[in-house]
Amino acid sequence: MTPTRDFQELCERLMRTAESPSARAAVQALAEERTILDVAAARYALSVDTNGGAMACFERLAGRQYTLGLDEQQRAFLSLVLSMVGIGLTTIAAVQDLDDRRLPIILRAILRLAGNDTIAVGTRI
Repeated sequence: MTPTRDFQELCERLMRTAESPSARAAVQALAEERTILDVAAARYALSVDTNGGAMACFERLAGRQYTLGLDEQQRAFLSLVLSMVGIGLTTIAAVQDLDDRRLPIILRAILRLAGNDTIAVGTRI
């Protein structure tokens, strides 16, 4: 299998086994962001094999977030994602640290948490 196919399968399994809307939004945000889950240590920390398949274990990921070799942008994004599932205390001001690619991903994830996936997040001219 190709790395892209493996990545897609992992994300699909994690989405299927997510136990709450916030966990689903967090998995989807990480899948969209991609670079964090491209780090093998991050995939290993997040994914736990169970009888039902791979499940997302955000507590393990949180415990290892500073040993994954992520850059500042990735750590800021991951902190916001972990906050969505109730881990850590990251203020919304952390969005200031996100680049133009990651900010819309977080905004869409927050909208999903609010139960609204119909609002488009983009640039206004």
